[in-house]
Amino acid sequence: MPNRLARSASPYLLQHAENPVDWWEWSPEAFEEARRLNRPVLLSIGYAACHWCHVMAHESFEDEAVAAVMNEHVVSIKVDREERPDVDQIYMAALHALGQQGGWPLTMFLSPNGDPFWGGTYFPKTAAYGRPGFPDVVRTIARLYREEPDRIAQNSEAIAERLAPRRAPAGNFGPQEMDAVARRLVNAFDPVNGGFRGAPKFPQAGALDMLLRAARRTGDETLAAPAVLTLQRIVAGGIHDHIGGGFARYSVDERWLAPHFEKMLYDNAQLLGLFVAVGLERDDPRLIAAAHGIIDWLTREMEVDGAFAASLDADSEGVEGKFYVWMRDEFDGVLGAEDAAFAAEAFDVTPLGNWEDVAILNRLKERPEARPDGARLADVSARLLAAREARVRPGRDDKVLADWNGLMIAALAEAAVPLGRPDALDMARAAFAFIERNMTRGARLGHSFRDGRLVFPGFATDYGAMALAGLALAGATGETRYRDVAAGWIQAAGAHHRDPDGPGFAVDADDASPLVMRPQALADDAMPSGTALILSASLRLATFDADDERLARIDGEFAALMGTMAANPVGHAGLVNALDERLRFASIVIVGEGETADALHAEALSLPATDRVVRRALSPDNLPEAHPARAGQEAVAAYVCAGMACSPPVTEKGMLGTVARKMSRR
Repeated sequence: MPNRLARSASPYLLQHAENPVDWWEWSPEAFEEARRLNRPVLLSIGYAACHWCHVMAHESFEDEAVAAVMNEHVVSIKVDREERPDVDQIYMAALHALGQQGGWPLTMFLSPNGDPFWGGTYFPKTAAYGRPGFPDVVRTIARLYREEPDRIAQNSEAIAERLAPRRAPAGNFGPQEMDAVARRLVNAFDPVNGGFRGAPKFPQAGALDMLLRAARRTGDETLAAPAVLTLQRIVAGGIHDHIGGGFARYSVDERWLAPHFEKMLYDNAQLLGLFVAVGLERDDPRLIAAAHGIIDWLTREMEVDGAFAASLDADSEGVEGKFYVWMRDEFDGVLGAEDAAFAAEAFDVTPLGNWEDVAILNRLKERPEARPDGARLADVSARLLAAREARVRPGRDDKVLADWNGLMIAALAEAAVPLGRPDALDMARAAFAFIERNMTRGARLGHSFRDGRLVFPGFATDYGAMALAGLALAGATGETRYRDVAAGWIQAAGAHHRDPDGPGFAVDADDASPLVMRPQALADDAMPSGTALILSASLRLATFDADDERLARIDGEFAALMGTMAANPVGHAGLVNALDERLRFASIVIVGEGETADALHAEALSLPATDRVVRRALSPDNLPEAHPARAGQEAVAAYVCAGMACSPPVTEKGMLGTVARKMSRR
């Protein structure tokens, strides 16, 4: 019989709807049941694409005997971390407070009031890997809860003390400190493989962006070198789907060869922006091709009624990576002997495999002087992709998340012109329209939508990411309607997510159902924090409008957060990168109509999105009254503005980049 999760909209929770476990969704009713029965709560948090979540589910949650132990001793709550990042943030912090490394599945034990007192991540069904067996854990925790309540309370109090919000001391964090951090960060990178030293390796988009910005800010190319190397090795590695496009979440080895094969929308959104910027700056065809591959993958596999699905699973047919890996003899069957030999050499496919008896396609061993013929490689890749499409596909989590979509919409809008992909702009428009149509209530955003159901209210990241999406679309299309929608979301974030106890924003809205604490939106996760996204969007809006009053307020917010950045700059890379924008950002205003104006607009959009916003106006009268570009006398021209000062009019193509660089150094 299906359990309560059968009524959920979350694909992850629905994966557990046939478990014999008496699961509850996160709800007041679940905690009331724990109080009624005087039992601890077992909280299990994961996500649909999570490989080890599947392993624990198959071993324990689908097992009748293990389920019987759970049903007898605890009240079990299952949470999709992508639907409820606020819940996940609190209890992952609790696990860290216990001195344990985080990860998913997250397994925490709580009091009926929601206070955490013990936990871990994956537990095997029987003792293994130095971990106790899961049924024994449940029995032991239930016994301690009954027989040693003082010990449980002591643990809860100690964790609560560690979780209490702490305001960072005031500090100074200006350009000199930012540059020093970047130089220290260089030493943490693997000089051979890129990425942070050791394994596993995650793309760490925020840290890469920090180094690239530092290099632009200082002119010191040694700061950019580790980031460029990392992007190049990621593109060569098995973390890259070489025939289908897109990137897996991380690599388990130090060479980027062997990924956990799940593909997440947020990773690919952040990588898309980096590949476009660095690929074009350095004329690197591999990085540019990888950017095109992400867009192609989105088109083929990720669209949901115009918006984008959250993720693709690591597993198919119960085996991790089965959809993506190859055997050497499969190449012969698909390509024929001659092309198979060519493709096997290009993609490192040998009869014995390159990872646990199978071959993960990669180009890590390729030497620049011996690169394969590009046209032939494209042909065999297309044929391999067609053959792969006949395999059993990994599961897709088709819920639409506002924040993840916002990151991708912004990346697509900014990539469309530089890559010559008008379809990318069409995709961005469609996804934005989906969220406006399905995921708003009045001026406010929800977070997750699927099967006609909306998780509402949204989180700080939803407002920041979708405001950035709106401003990117305003620049790419010249339609100020997108600017107006973005401004409304920034205002709603200020009204409902401002943290009353310190600088920055809170994850949850002020009218959301209360949790044991209200989590701060300051530290980055796999994407920038809600505070970083909202501040970046606010800065772009102020720059777009040449609004000095808003800029002054933003400066006050950055000043209040400098101690936080100084204490842990890498953990707050989103804030550091937003501060870099404040230091160097320029507005490029295109005035007029016709071919010249269109060409200037395209040139502006081809400049790095980290350095500018773009505004299109048919005439100076269409600009805000206080905008300095209104003083321009040319019928068709571009102006580069920083604060309330603008460059002389630029009327010929090819000059905008030079003028923008000069203005950004003022």
